[in-house]
Amino acid sequence: MKTILLNSIKQALFSLYSIDDKSIIISIEKTREGFTGDFTFVVFPILQFSKKKTEETANEIGSYISKQCDIISSYNIVKGFLNISIKNNIWISELNKIFFSKEEKTENKSTVMIEFSSPNTNKPLHLGHIRNNLLGDSISRIIEKDGNKVIKVNLINDRGIHICKSMLAWIKWGNGATPESTGIKGDKFVGDYYVLFNDKYKKQIEDLIKEGKTEEEAKNAATLLLETRELLRKWENNDTEIIKIWNLMNSWVYQGFEITYKNLGISFDKIYYESQTYLLGKSVVTEGLEKGIFVRDTDNSVWIDLTNEGLDRKILLRSDGTTVYITQDIGTVLKRFEEYNPDKLIYVVGDEQNYHFEVLKKIISKIDPENSEKIKHLSYGMVELPDGKMKSREGTVVDADDLIENMIQTAEEISETSGKINELESYEKNEIIHQIALGALKYYILKIDPKKQIIYNPKESIDFNGNTGPFIQYTFARIESILKNAEKLNFNYNFKLSENIKLSEIELKIISELLEFKNTIHEAAEKYNPGIIANYIFELAKNYNQFYHDNNILKETNRDILHLRLILSKQVSITIKESMNLLGIKVPNKM
Repeated sequence: MKTILLNSIKQALFSLYSIDDKSIIISIEKTREGFTGDFTFVVFPILQFSKKKTEETANEIGSYISKQCDIISSYNIVKGFLNISIKNNIWISELNKIFFSKEEKTENKSTVMIEFSSPNTNKPLHLGHIRNNLLGDSISRIIEKDGNKVIKVNLINDRGIHICKSMLAWIKWGNGATPESTGIKGDKFVGDYYVLFNDKYKKQIEDLIKEGKTEEEAKNAATLLLETRELLRKWENNDTEIIKIWNLMNSWVYQGFEITYKNLGISFDKIYYESQTYLLGKSVVTEGLEKGIFVRDTDNSVWIDLTNEGLDRKILLRSDGTTVYITQDIGTVLKRFEEYNPDKLIYVVGDEQNYHFEVLKKIISKIDPENSEKIKHLSYGMVELPDGKMKSREGTVVDADDLIENMIQTAEEISETSGKINELESYEKNEIIHQIALGALKYYILKIDPKKQIIYNPKESIDFNGNTGPFIQYTFARIESILKNAEKLNFNYNFKLSENIKLSEIELKIISELLEFKNTIHEAAEKYNPGIIANYIFELAKNYNQFYHDNNILKETNRDILHLRLILSKQVSITIKESMNLLGIKVPNKM
């Protein structure tokens, strides 16, 4: 419909003023609330070609398209805005098409690899990781729905100085304790030793400062840091005992991660490990040295100088030969292009790493210029709580598991108070409560543009009114209840709607929104923004609730109108379910 109207306007502009779509961008938008019309064409840019007054130009275009395009019922002009109304039967015809046509499977436009999660094996997943995981999972679903092949990957940072800190703390103070002996989940168990290391390290720094050293001198002279560096050197030299401890502690963390991923509904097609890719990065740096891309300093460290390109000098190998974080990233990038040759490689990483990815892309452009342009950074804002920023090393983070459990408890309390699902079997009741809790958490985080920072408020997220996951889930459950009751009427959905029904304003609005679903998916995929889907589905749910309030659906005596309202309800139900699935959210049939 929109395409037909747009083509008609293009034809009018060419015929009336010799304008083609190369001379000017021609587009139409939905007519704003409070004005008569379905679509609006802005006339102001055309005045330079028509050489006529605004209203005269708008009237010429309106008159032309009304004669040429048989889907238009009328038009009106408000200053420089040409508002166009579509015939009633066309809207019903479009609803019939949506409802009765089978979805065509589009061939993969391109292969898109998306890296997300990327946790360190020295701490459990926390609230910040939740945003990363939810964004990565949702954008993967959206891009795939838009017709692309998607490969979801996770790079686990399982080696390096931070991992050695938790290892050293366990070696020195663990006394052989395990997750099993303490009853602590594996990733939390290891994370506690990371916090312990930093507490002890801070105390050493304070003591050295009292002895007269500067803060920087104290940080570098602390024996714990020196021992950690030695541990890393032993690891990189394949010390048998250190590797054994490293494998053991990582296995505890992986068991913990798996539980959290399962609770969040997150999965991956391939998992990379930094321990398996850093050597490749090291070899690439060695080759780059020979080609003059990188330089070796007098202390034996290796750098790349990007100062002439608006960046800085970046270290790639320390003086002792050990690697830094970006070294393994270089190796992993090249390995992925070699293995999968994706058309895009998207990194879902917080905005504090913007500079890192600028540097990474610049380095890859010197090694593999063709593929460097395929690297995209989906940068997102940090998540904070109302009382401030979280810090892993100080143990002030909110663990993902604790947050999920808190959301489940809150959902359970609300459900108990409402009493609407109390009569269900416990397993079904628990499943619904879990879906409400995760729906609240996921929707609250995903509805916000990734670029913006989030202050996460659990109580706001689980409200059953307003722009929340539970409100949309409740709308879906309401429609399912209507459709279930409609079964008693022996209603047949298999014949098309009569095109003679007069649609109400709210029915027109809902049909218009249903027609925008595919375009909304495409826009969200192009902008890497699940919030576009979230806010689309909120508007649809809000308008459906207005429709429900205005009409007693099942008591309608006119069979054609009843048919319309049930098909409209069913299609809204289908669209809500598909949209929420794109956000990784399940919708319960009862609430």
